Amino acid sequence: MPWLDWPVVAEVRAQPRGLHRPLTGGSPGATVTVEPLLAAEILCPPGFLESASGPRKWQAYAGVGIPRSRWHWIPVPVFLIRHPTAGPILVDTGLHPSVVADPKHSLGPVMGRLQQVRMDADQAIARQLRDRGIKFSDVPYVLMTHLHYDHASGISEFPESTFVVSEAEWTAATTVKRPILHGYRQEQFDYAFEYRTIDLTRGSVSSYSTFGRTFDLFADGTIRLAFTPGHSAGHCSIICRLGDRDLIIAGDAVYTMRQLEGTTEPPRPEDMHRWRRSAAELRRFREQHPDAVIIAGHDREQWPTLEERYA
Repeated sequence: MPWLDWPVVAEVRAQPRGLHRPLTGGSPGATVTVEPLLAAEILCPPGFLESASGPRKWQAYAGVGIPRSRWHWIPVPVFLIRHPTAGPILVDTGLHPSVVADPKHSLGPVMGRLQQVRMDADQAIARQLRDRGIKFSDVPYVLMTHLHYDHASGISEFPESTFVVSEAEWTAATTVKRPILHGYRQEQFDYAFEYRTIDLTRGSVSSYSTFGRTFDLFADGTIRLAFTPGHSAGHCSIICRLGDRDLIIAGDAVYTMRQLEGTTEPPRPEDMHRWRRSAAELRRFREQHPDAVIIAGHDREQWPTLEERYA
């Protein structure tokens, strides 16, 4: 079987530092703006994001026996947050532009063969940032919802940025056996960059609304990392304070809005029990704050309805 040849575990040389207190740069009473950016699209079978019912659900997940005409292009998003004093901040990095010419370079030999990617020159994050007057070196922080290959592929593009990720996610991504089976391509983040990890089980962690564990990144309420594990061991969603409401970048805590509504579940989260608990926190937040914006991780139906900029 081909997966027996995949690496069991690699030694990751990058060394993070713990982030035990909020970052400097906060501004009391500040709000942020959020711009959803489409970094690429991935072609997926119909059961890849939402679990099919019946005995053939795993065939639907893998696309076995399903013609490509029934597969879907799903968005791979990145988000640009503009903080009035901390500057431009990214959430996730999308796919590295090299995936168009050589998918194996960033995605590895396995996913490079399996994934079909669609990306044009205007979608490269470098181009989108330049169009907004932002250089890579202008981005002080990149917040990682998690480190799966479709979110971390572009990390190498930001050598001068500080990456913020949950400690649980970093530990899982760097120590799990056969990482690609868990969604990780360790070469994407094994750089001598500045990584800061947050232990969301202690320290400067507090609840916020329906979320039990959140970290106020700048101690000004503008950006909070909410611990929403299940999809991966240390997944975080990002809560942003707009002018008159909150916006939540759910990441892959829910792939689609139907999962937020509770009508479907993902086919293979890392931990289904924790996924259901995290989805329930998001669902309760939506019920209590109906004006809030919640953006699902890869919802091809929701994506065209999003605004270019939320303020």
